[in-house]
Amino acid sequence: QVQLVESGGGLVQAGGSLRVSCAASGRPFSTYTMGWFRQAPGKEREFVAAISRGGSTYYADSVKGRFTISRDNAKNTVFLQMNSLKPEDTAVYYCAADRSGNIVTMSVHYEYWGQGTQVTVSS
Repeated sequence: QVQLVESGGGLVQAGGSLRVSCAASGRPFSTYTMGWFRQAPGKEREFVAAISRGGSTYYADSVKGRFTISRDNAKNTVFLQMNSLKPEDTAVYYCAADRSGNIVTMSVHYEYWGQGTQVTVSS
């Protein structure tokens, strides 16, 4: 069992930056793929970024070049650095963990989820 707790969300102006974190506890963190998803009001949850067991990363086209996912296995934490934020990035951001260790982008593949953290970008 893996428990995930997100933090670092908040309100930021368009063009600004924010870093959200996800602390994990439970099974060996380093073996899991970690992903970030987001859900805006009235919309379906969508993939944002993922980092594999080996450190490979993958991004949604909408955030490529602006967001960076990273992990610190010693601290059991995954980060999402968000730069050049846009109002359309406003959403609840969720951290997720997948036992496969490989890059996966579909939410159905992730076994564990955090409660989410709100990110609001004002125009």
